[in-house]
Amino acid sequence: HAVTFAAGLAVEGIKPFCAIYSTFLQRAYDQLIHDVAIQKLPVRFILDRAGLVGNDGPTHHGSFDLAYIGCIPGIALCAPSDEVELRNMMRTIYEVDDKPTALRYPRGSALGLDVLNDLFEYGLDEYPARGKALPLGKGRVVRGAREDVSSRVAILSLGTRLAESVLAARAIEGAHADVGVTVADARWMKPLDTALVARLAEEHDVLITVEEGSIGGFGDHVLHYLSLGGFLD
Repeated sequence: HAVTFAAGLAVEGIKPFCAIYSTFLQRAYDQLIHDVAIQKLPVRFILDRAGLVGNDGPTHHGSFDLAYIGCIPGIALCAPSDEVELRNMMRTIYEVDDKPTALRYPRGSALGLDVLNDLFEYGLDEYPARGKALPLGKGRVVRGAREDVSSRVAILSLGTRLAESVLAARAIEGAHADVGVTVADARWMKPLDTALVARLAEEHDVLITVEEGSIGGFGDHVLHYLSLGGFLD
């Protein structure tokens, strides 16, 4: 009912935000497709508990949204890596008025300014008062690989595993002097930043995708693009 109600609001020119647990949106899949996606209505889905949720239990794991939303044409799907990106993506989807959007975020606490500045070099003294709109379908490189190495690895993360990806890159470079590791934040699964994916594939010996979800999600979308583009030949 909430999804169909949000679709009706969108028809009337209102900007609806449909906030629901990722796992519970599964129950409204028919409405998601027929009432929203087919009509290209700008309903903004805010998916809480995306990913694994610990003590909330298996019925609340938001493991499947990347797969079940990713296969629906015309929906933009993003996943913030931290609390600053969450504000930015909320602003971004607020401004999208020509298609449905979905923003997935996990259960848990924010990282905090010290961690953000350390891992992502934000250089913030305080949180921004408001989010800023981001370009649709554009990711970012948050850490470049060191130079003069014999092997180059790229880690492409979607969502809140970005912090762990940066820590993994530091550990790998610390243990192997001949390896350089780039870390990128995809930001969007749909539309996928194919230019970023292509650059990472072309400039590195290994490309690893990281996400918190089931098979059929972000990694499969990246692999599909690489396969069609001949990068695996």
